[in-house]
Amino acid sequence: MAFLVHTHSEKFPEYSSMAKRFTASEKQLKPDPRCGSVLASKFINCLMHDGKKSVAQIVFYSALDVIKKKLPDEEPINVFLAAVDNVKPAIEVRSRRVGGANYQVPTSVNPKRRQTLAIRWILAAARGKKGRPMDMRLAEELLAAYRREGTAMTTRENVHRMADANKAFAHFAW
Repeated sequence: MAFLVHTHSEKFPEYSSMAKRFTASEKQLKPDPRCGSVLASKFINCLMHDGKKSVAQIVFYSALDVIKKKLPDEEPINVFLAAVDNVKPAIEVRSRRVGGANYQVPTSVNPKRRQTLAIRWILAAARGKKGRPMDMRLAEELLAAYRREGTAMTTRENVHRMADANKAFAHFAW
């Protein structure tokens, strides 16, 4: 009597060659209602605390309104997109153990991870400044990133500087 055994990869061929690295939220993500941008929707989701999406949307859109007041000739969503684009790192260091020693090996960054790191750094910079409402802090950080300055850009420059300092170990990136 022969048994027919199905492996996971036969039932689901899209998962056959590689482990699943990201959640299904990428496929389910809808553009935000006001700007129609998927990146803005992702940013709002990352900004959200305790499942309070409406609060996160209010903070994000009021930050865009502050940007509109400070830069009346620019479209605020374009300023936001340019700010995220400016903060995206091109290279980062990864720790690799070779022969009993740990080396900081510079590696190029996956585009999806670039975007995630940029969003994370902008939000961390805005949350790090205390004493003012979040929409004001977020608008200030987005404007600073748009002008290629500010805390998030400093974080990016530090990552690039670290990768540049460790480029002697680049041959360990296999």
